[in-house]
Amino acid sequence: CIVTPELFIYEPFVADEYIERLVWRTPGGGSRGGPEAFDPKRLLEEFVNHIQELQIMDERIQRKVEKLEQQCQKEAKEFAKKVQELQKSNQVAFQHFQELDEHISYVATKVCHLGDQLEGVNTPRQRAVEAQKLMKYFNEFLDGELKSDVFTNPEKIKEAADVIQKLHLIAQELPFDRQVYITRLIQEFTSAQRRGEVSRMREVAAVLLHFKGYSHCIDVYIKQCQEGAYLRNDIFEDAAILCQRVNKQVGDIFSNPEAVLAKLIQNVFEVKLQSFVKDQLEECRKSDAEQYLKSLYDLYTRTTSLSSKLMEFNLGTDKQTFLSKLIKSIFVSYLENYIEVEIGYLKSRSAMILQRYYDSKNHQKRSIGTGGIQDLKERIRQRTNLPLGPSIDTHGETFLSQEVVVNLLQETKQAFERCHRLSDPSDLPRNAFRIFTILVEFLCIEHIDYALETGLAGIPSSDSRNANLYFLDVVQQANTIFHLFDKQFNDHLMPLISSSPKLSECLQKKKEIIEQMEMKLDTGIDRTLNCMIGQMKHILAAEQKKTDFKPEDENNVLIQYTNACVKVCAYVRKQVEKIKNSMDGKNVDTVLMELGVRFHRLTYEHLQQYSYSCMGGMLAICDVAEYRKCAKDFKIPMVLHLFDTLHALCNLLVVAPDNLKQVCSGEQLANLDKNILHSFVQLRADYRSARLARHFS
Repeated sequence: CIVTPELFIYEPFVADEYIERLVWRTPGGGSRGGPEAFDPKRLLEEFVNHIQELQIMDERIQRKVEKLEQQCQKEAKEFAKKVQELQKSNQVAFQHFQELDEHISYVATKVCHLGDQLEGVNTPRQRAVEAQKLMKYFNEFLDGELKSDVFTNPEKIKEAADVIQKLHLIAQELPFDRQVYITRLIQEFTSAQRRGEVSRMREVAAVLLHFKGYSHCIDVYIKQCQEGAYLRNDIFEDAAILCQRVNKQVGDIFSNPEAVLAKLIQNVFEVKLQSFVKDQLEECRKSDAEQYLKSLYDLYTRTTSLSSKLMEFNLGTDKQTFLSKLIKSIFVSYLENYIEVEIGYLKSRSAMILQRYYDSKNHQKRSIGTGGIQDLKERIRQRTNLPLGPSIDTHGETFLSQEVVVNLLQETKQAFERCHRLSDPSDLPRNAFRIFTILVEFLCIEHIDYALETGLAGIPSSDSRNANLYFLDVVQQANTIFHLFDKQFNDHLMPLISSSPKLSECLQKKKEIIEQMEMKLDTGIDRTLNCMIGQMKHILAAEQKKTDFKPEDENNVLIQYTNACVKVCAYVRKQVEKIKNSMDGKNVDTVLMELGVRFHRLTYEHLQQYSYSCMGGMLAICDVAEYRKCAKDFKIPMVLHLFDTLHALCNLLVVAPDNLKQVCSGEQLANLDKNILHSFVQLRADYRSARLARHFS
């Protein structure tokens, strides 16, 4: 098979496919079952010949490639030489261009200089020609005969108006006693204003419009408008009525009523109001911070209210900016340090409210330490729930006062309102946060936290007898105060910081304070529950006798339950009621469940201390039934379930030996550990009998 281009037409080139095509074209290269028998020798010979042809073709192509490469290198050298020649030509052209540019710049400078010289000569000439024309026109006016085309041609009315304006300016510069005539006109305007002759006032104002005395005419009008205008005790209401009256009249007198009204308002603000504000604030600025802040807030509010009323009038293009600048000019010296006065007053006022309260209680505040030792004590108390240091007798005083809290919140509320009104919008979130920190310091730390620390210190140890537990009263009042604090946070602080980065900072600070308070409340409640359990232990130890459950005369038991049970249940019911009154929401269930679990544990351990006869077991069942009634008052399913199970366990104390296994496999006892069941059976007085031991084994 001769090498032909058809063998290479397939792209991309694949050697295996190429060999397949070659075999297919070779006689004897087919498969054994094809039309021609497979001939390996012939195929090998064909492969050898084809390889030789491919080698020849490769050599021929290689020579052609070398020839093309030499030709390409030659053309590349020629092209590079041509590029170098073009670069040299470009450099020469660039040099010529620079020379031409310098020449053009030189010629342009000469032309400009020549133009300046021509203008210097032409300008005086034009002015002289213009002056000559004006002199000619002026002579025509003096003669009373207007002959020039600019005055006689109706189509040149604009040119005539321009000439007349220029002649008017010239006439004003001519020497004559103008001030005398202007003064007479102003006097005439003043007389007409006093007589209320609006038409005459309008005529005089129109005459003075083109003279320098026009502004003086406006000043006179503004001054006379204010005569007798401030007769009431409310200068802001007087100013509003004055501006309304002038607004109705000024358009009938002056050609620019908005400018005249704006000038009147400016005069009212900068003279009357500024003087009034200064008199009101300066006398109490240094001596009475409370009165100063109240007066500043009231005056600023009334001034902005007046500004809102004046927005109804036409005062020009940007009346909002105009009025804002007038307000700022009055209060700028008071507003720049407002927040420092506010913070100083709020601190001193809050400290005074707290001190006055503690003085009324004849109480000297204890120093609550901070630092390493106090932090260590706090961590130990949180982990062990042990009272650190001597217990303090608070005599039932919680050292929390809703009156104090309301006063502190009221002061802070007023501070937030003043802050909202008097702070620059850019400073508002930062100022509001500073006020919030004062509230946290005095309400949360100096009052609530101090009361919690004092309450914790006043909780007696769990083994104290007849201890008075007042911490739940602290919890009740603290919860109420927390609700008031949270309400003020949401109602008065949030609107001031809701769209600023200070929001997250305030929320974090509030979260930290509440978590700190809740931790101390939890500690106090836990220790109080321990005291309650301790009181129950004392009652049981003092009132419960061994003969209660193992009477000497089994046939002469007349009581339904023991005296210890009666007193414990009365005590528990009293404490449950107190807990319900002291807390709200899920907190009640949480605390009652904890108390119920501890109450159950105490009862269980107490019952384990005695041996029971048959009648004693019945009395124990009656006691537990009474405890279970008491547990129902908790309204906690888990607590009731615990006492139901305990009641079922007490049945083991009285059931017949033959029925022990049946009772133990009952619904309530089936899931209990066998050791627990055994421990109750061991409490039976007849446990030692072989019959009982055999039935329970």
